[in-house]
Amino acid sequence: MRVMALPSVWSVLRAAILLVSVVGLLSMRLVGAGQDTGSVIPAESRPCVDCHAFEFMQRALQDLKKTAYNLDTRTETLLLRAEKRGLCDCFRAIH
Repeated sequence: MRVMALPSVWSVLRAAILLVSVVGLLSMRLVGAGQDTGSVIPAESRPCVDCHAFEFMQRALQDLKKTAYNLDTRTETLLLRAEKRGLCDCFRAIH
């Protein structure tokens, strides 16, 4: 009796798994369709992505210019120190 009950349990289990899978796929499809409708934001209320990108790039360029100026100034200061040190060493060697 037990041997005959096992195949029917397996077939019921397979059918239940198939049913759950189909219901899950259908519900996911319905959820995806529900999100698409009504999610359109009017162009007037959307932020201008190009404007934000332009502002970001403009700030980044200003930061790069400041950094380049600071590096240039620092390099110039270091070169002047090196020249001064070299001149002082030459002056001491002469006298």
